[in-house]
Amino acid sequence: MTEAQALIRAVEQADSAPRLVAAVRDLAAAEVEAGISTLIAVLGYNNPTAAAAAVQGLIQIGSPAVQPLIEKLDDYNYGARAYAIRALAAIADPRALDILLASAATDFAPSVRRAAAKGLGNLRWSELSTQQQTAAQAKALETLAFIVQDADWSIRYAAVVGLQGLATTSELTPQIQGKFAQILETEKDAAVRSRVQLAQSQLFSTTF
Repeated sequence: MTEAQALIRAVEQADSAPRLVAAVRDLAAAEVEAGISTLIAVLGYNNPTAAAAAVQGLIQIGSPAVQPLIEKLDDYNYGARAYAIRALAAIADPRALDILLASAATDFAPSVRRAAAKGLGNLRWSELSTQQQTAAQAKALETLAFIVQDADWSIRYAAVVGLQGLATTSELTPQIQGKFAQILETEKDAAVRSRVQLAQSQLFSTTF
């Protein structure tokens, strides 16, 4: 039995919550591609600590985890889906763009939508061709501009975070600064307004 197989078996055979958490942390720390499926399965367990450790492990593995995460996205367990989207957002591989767009705009779970919105601003656009970058960034901007009008203030807040990220990773800063000005004209929630103002100040300081 290889070390990876032993680590995977320890997760699968854990007979208590503490042992599960310890086993997941060990598997995550190993950063082995063989453990990706097991780590993804843990996202659906009713154990937030283990799931958080699995997310971190998937993030550390990076790009090899992207396609499995997309293919195994849980349509029924929104908690598992939120963890998966969080991992995809942190890995920032542009292959996750379509999933992040759809999740930010249409998922019924606020936790999923928030994670996706934030992730849309920080994808590694440089991995795309110039033409692909332009189209992908335009889609991201369109989606974030749409959900920044959502009825849920936490979604609007996450959209602002995503917009700021997009402004710093693309050539869309002027459009996004204009969008922030529009938001401040209508936004009533103090937390969202403060986050817009923070984004404006940070973008202004990096522009000059």
